[in-house]
Amino acid sequence: MTIREMQERKRELGYTNETIAELSGIPLGTVQKIFSGATKAPRRRTVEELERVLGSAPDAAGEAMRGAVRFSGQNMKNRQGGKGYSFNVEYPAGRIVREPQAAFSRYPKQGTYTVTDYEALPEDRRAELIDGCLYDMAAPTTVHQTILLQIYYQLFPCTEKHPGCRIFAAPLDVRLDGDDYTVVQPDLFIICGKNDGDMQRINAAPDFIIEILLPASRFHDMYRKLNKYRLAGVREYWIIDPEKKRVTVYDFEHDELPVTHQFNEKVPILISKGECSVDFVLIEEVLKRYA
Repeated sequence: MTIREMQERKRELGYTNETIAELSGIPLGTVQKIFSGATKAPRRRTVEELERVLGSAPDAAGEAMRGAVRFSGQNMKNRQGGKGYSFNVEYPAGRIVREPQAAFSRYPKQGTYTVTDYEALPEDRRAELIDGCLYDMAAPTTVHQTILLQIYYQLFPCTEKHPGCRIFAAPLDVRLDGDDYTVVQPDLFIICGKNDGDMQRINAAPDFIIEILLPASRFHDMYRKLNKYRLAGVREYWIIDPEKKRVTVYDFEHDELPVTHQFNEKVPILISKGECSVDFVLIEEVLKRYA
């Protein structure tokens, strides 16, 4: 594989640098330099180890995880008609949820994790639970956080004018389906007219969600969460790509094709009928000042 092919395979699998380092035995710093492009000609042995992990990821991950967790049966029904396997898991420190779904494809526990398992994760471990599968979350960048805060500042006054609507920013748990198998943390969301919440989390699908892409989260936000949000009843979903400076708007409420905007536009929130909007010209100006 070339470096570019490995980068594409990494994105396809949804692997983080941390995951690849653990599965390959290559130091994390070396992995980061290779996939960032800082190292142009890695050693042959290093390339071979990366090819082994990325070329046969499920088997490699299965071997890496074998013995890392212990299972014991328990009288908990699987969500799919009460049939199949269910397990109680013991988490070894530093090993849980580093591998994405592909890494667990041969492992029976993935797909049956619950909110209880999610809440048992270490406090410093950020993850999301989707349909019983745990996914690690990458740390945000300064650009990501700048965009997020600027959007929040712009939308907060507008939501305040609409009684019953509340705006939130990550990290905050959202149980989209209200069941025990999904907990996500959207970057920003607005929820209106729903009181299904408590002091810890929101127990309903938000009306409006924004996700800001990170290199490690592109597949997760663009495909996995997009489909989950649509099925859960989210009315409008924005995907913001800081690298390409574009905003993709999905109007789930009316089953419309997505519309793409640039960072030189003022983008209206469709469900507000244009009353609320985000001026990306202002955001771009702020980003330029911080560059």
